[in-house]
Amino acid sequence: MSDDPAGADDPVDADADYSATVLASHWIQRPELDRTLVEETPESVPSVRPDRVDGTVLRFGPGVTAAVEHRLHRTLATASPPPPPPARRRRLRRHALPTLVVLAVLAFLLWQRSAPSVQVSGVAVTVRPTVLGCDDTADVVGLVTTNGHAGTISYRWVRSDGTASGVLREVTVRGQKKARLHLRWTYRGKGHRAAQAELRILSPAHREGTARFTYDCS
Repeated sequence: MSDDPAGADDPVDADADYSATVLASHWIQRPELDRTLVEETPESVPSVRPDRVDGTVLRFGPGVTAAVEHRLHRTLATASPPPPPPARRRRLRRHALPTLVVLAVLAFLLWQRSAPSVQVSGVAVTVRPTVLGCDDTADVVGLVTTNGHAGTISYRWVRSDGTASGVLREVTVRGQKKARLHLRWTYRGKGHRAAQAELRILSPAHREGTARFTYDCS
């Protein structure tokens, strides 16, 4: 009979004190039995900081179960949200330009409504030539003086032969202080006649100007 206690030569269960290390979930390695190699670092050799460390070192208790590894992979997979799908980005770009155009138009209309409108301060009417020959045309020019604001001027020409134009409109821009309005009046045939052209400003204020000329075709 042997005096040695029973099981004295039995190898020690390696899994009892085994502590696994998971390196960025790349691999899992178990140490070999009774063959642990420890390399001592001489004190004269300074420790060198690595240029790059990939992943994170996670330590668990005895063994790494499949459930822990599954949770690790799921956590790493959901760490960074996926980028938005390309179709969504295309839709956003497609709707961005029309929206900007609509906003610009609304801003312009609001600016026009809030800005001071054009005002007429004077009207002067001239005609060239003052004496027309046979089958000649008179160029009647109405010079309207404004305050330089943008807006619309409504006017009408009234002639001494009993005819009148419809309501005409002249659009002025900001900084324009004068507007020139033209009327061409042509006479034909033999005769002698005195003529008159009147410019009537209807809005934004009522103003009038008159020019006279003579038609002489003997």
